[in-house]
Amino acid sequence: MSILKEFKTFAMRGNVVDRAVGIIIGAAFGKIVSSLVNDVIMPPIGLLVGNVNFTDIKITLRHAITATDGSVIPAVTMQIGNFIQTLVDFTIIAFAIFMMIRTINTLNRKTKAEESPAPAAPPQPSNEEKLLAEIRDILKRQG
Repeated sequence: MSILKEFKTFAMRGNVVDRAVGIIIGAAFGKIVSSLVNDVIMPPIGLLVGNVNFTDIKITLRHAITATDGSVIPAVTMQIGNFIQTLVDFTIIAFAIFMMIRTINTLNRKTKAEESPAPAAPPQPSNEEKLLAEIRDILKRQG
């Protein structure tokens, strides 16, 4: 089998195509959630906390320095606000994925319950088994 045919077989398998679609949709979903957090959720929270813009929250480790030659060495900061927004992004994405998987699992359980046939009735005993059971019962009564 040539490399191209083998690659085509590999690339067109259901799992690979499904994963590619999932990754693309996941990336778009991540952008939507980031916008939701940054543009819709965090501003009211910042307002409630006291007019705080979370992206402005940072810890300055070293202030900007102007060197003797006139060049500016930028400040070194820890962007705590960005980290908080990323945590909120993650929480919302994780919850949305959890709810989606929970819904899919519920639908799968319902589908499997509908597809599985009712258990078959146990087979009727043969004539020999009926006769042996009668003999056993007679012997119990006599003994």
